[in-house]
Amino acid sequence: MKRCLPALCLALMLSAPTFSQTVGGSDAVWRASSRLGYGPTPEVVADIDHAGGPQAWALLQIDAAYTASLLPARLPGQLPHLSLSLPDIFQSAQDERQARRAEREKSAQTADANGSQGAAATPAADTPSFLRDVARESAAWRMVACSSPQLENPLLARMTEFWFNHLNVFVGKGAVRPFIGNYELQAIRAHALGRFEDLLLASARHPAMLFYLDQAQSVADGTPGGAGGKARGLNENYARELMELHTLGVDGGYSQTDVHELARILTGWTVGPRDPSGFRFVARAHDRGDKQLLGQTFHNRGESEGEDAIRMLAHQPATAHRIATRLATFFVSDHPSTDLIDRIAHSFTASKGDIRATLRTLFQAPEFWQTDQKLFKTPVDFACSATAALGGVQDATDVKRSLGFLANAGQPIHGWQTPDGYKTDAATWLSPEALTRRADFAVLLGRQANPPTYLRAYLSPATLQRIDGEPAALQTGLMLASPDFMRK
Repeated sequence: MKRCLPALCLALMLSAPTFSQTVGGSDAVWRASSRLGYGPTPEVVADIDHAGGPQAWALLQIDAAYTASLLPARLPGQLPHLSLSLPDIFQSAQDERQARRAEREKSAQTADANGSQGAAATPAADTPSFLRDVARESAAWRMVACSSPQLENPLLARMTEFWFNHLNVFVGKGAVRPFIGNYELQAIRAHALGRFEDLLLASARHPAMLFYLDQAQSVADGTPGGAGGKARGLNENYARELMELHTLGVDGGYSQTDVHELARILTGWTVGPRDPSGFRFVARAHDRGDKQLLGQTFHNRGESEGEDAIRMLAHQPATAHRIATRLATFFVSDHPSTDLIDRIAHSFTASKGDIRATLRTLFQAPEFWQTDQKLFKTPVDFACSATAALGGVQDATDVKRSLGFLANAGQPIHGWQTPDGYKTDAATWLSPEALTRRADFAVLLGRQANPPTYLRAYLSPATLQRIDGEPAALQTGLMLASPDFMRK
């Protein structure tokens, strides 16, 4: 058979059949392990066999993931900043900013003394930097968690990914940067399989979200205390996204007046640098008047007003429908049926937002197991599953390589600027250029790893025939670059 370059091999392989039902239930194993986690690694397959099959394993994973979420993450020693408390993070970030300010002032004074105009001092790439290092460690943990089932329960890693995307914050917004790892671990991971209202409140109170959507600055109109003694006022950013993205959805039946009233209800919610939670309620900044939200009156009750409003939003029918739709598109297909979404939404509502109960309904749905319900891997899916297939992240070089690929592929970890989160559908990520990038990354990984021969059980005969005709040095990369491997 004629041999080819990696990218050309991929192009030729795209004409091969995509993944289909194979002997011995391989399709169900692939589907369960690739959707509840990041692929059928030997450890995961052993767990599936022990559980009695893919469907039994899928249901067991719900409680296993919940139990794991109640425990601290098993963080490698190379990620020390992720164990810091929120007060320590506040202090370390403040210390670094003050040090940078002093360095800039010193540079300006030196420039004045020399009669020249000094440029602002910028730390070199190898200069110790808390803000940079904590952000890097946060992204590194995502790669470790998704590719190492021995360290992180696969479904817990998946649900952390799902909920972080749903309650997205952006690492590039300066004030958010030092808190993003703590947000992921303590607000998202810790509540990823609990009750939705508790997850929503954990997100709402976390410094990362308070800074990202400017809630930390929102006070009752006329509240004094701004810079230079200027009066501050209401900021509606968080209230708007809380309804439009986190709960009801853009067609969820709320108005601009509701946005304004919710913003009033949440006045006084801000960061607490000395509090272990990172949150504080400032009574003097709270709007004490009555408010009307979705037809319900909220009287002045301080912080509890905001709690009650968020819990009310979490239990709205429109919220159940939005969460059900997002879960179905994440776990089943880009275009799930209305009937499936309704069943998931009913489970969400009947269980009062219990995420575990909702997932049981989803994983027992016939649609989840039907081979015509297809999903295409996002760049994060692909990087995590390819790395997991070869034994997981081993060192800093592996992390840097994977994060570099994701940046080039358009899905950098924690890198989506707007609060709507990354799209997960094939239409967004399936293109010839994107596939070529994946092929290059796959071949690079494959050259440095032992062949994952266990993957052959999940590849179609046409794919195997194409791979077997190529040099041994390329075969591992071509397994990972195959159209079969791109599906989940």
